[in-house]
Amino acid sequence: MLVENPQKQALEIIKRLSVIYPEAKTALNFTTPFEMLVATILSAQSTDKMINKITPALFKKYPGVQAFADASLAELEQDIKSSGFFHNKALNIIGAARAVVSRFGGDVPRNMADMLTLPGVGRKTANVVLHNAFGLVEGIAVDTHVKRLAGRLGLSTNTDPVKIEQDLMALIPRSEWGNFSYYLIDHGRAVCDARKPRCPECVLNDICPSAFLFIKVK
Repeated sequence: MLVENPQKQALEIIKRLSVIYPEAKTALNFTTPFEMLVATILSAQSTDKMINKITPALFKKYPGVQAFADASLAELEQDIKSSGFFHNKALNIIGAARAVVSRFGGDVPRNMADMLTLPGVGRKTANVVLHNAFGLVEGIAVDTHVKRLAGRLGLSTNTDPVKIEQDLMALIPRSEWGNFSYYLIDHGRAVCDARKPRCPECVLNDICPSAFLFIKVK
């Protein structure tokens, strides 16, 4: 169900979570916009912790967008195998690198429309890269944590990430679009677990329509 005043709800959520997670940001390690793009593509269906284990050696072996554009598909697959879905990820990384070199002069584009033309890049990936690499916001990144918490908190009844993003953009001030995802991600990891949310210790339990619904009555 949706809360009675979702916009007010969203503002209160931001107010509380920003105090608990003042340093909320991506956990992926990167030094350049293209490294951010590669790390984000790799993070799909994986964990940031796993990707951070892979990328130091990866970025040393492929020092820049041209090196990725020239990479052997079979070799790159082996380099990123532990990230899962390595064949498609390798294809997308090489494809994105070649597109950045051929169409954008070697620089990752700084807008949503151009980002979405790159192989392997959807709105979530584009939002993550734009916010973290350039400090730009054109939307709200919706990952599994954001999807789960947006539903539990009554901010969206949709299940499609694009529609969830649209719902959130209508509720969240644009100045908070970039941070909001990371507030929910950090809270999802620390408290609002997918299977066993710790509602009693949650700072949002008095304004969450799903609070305590996941706790089994003994």
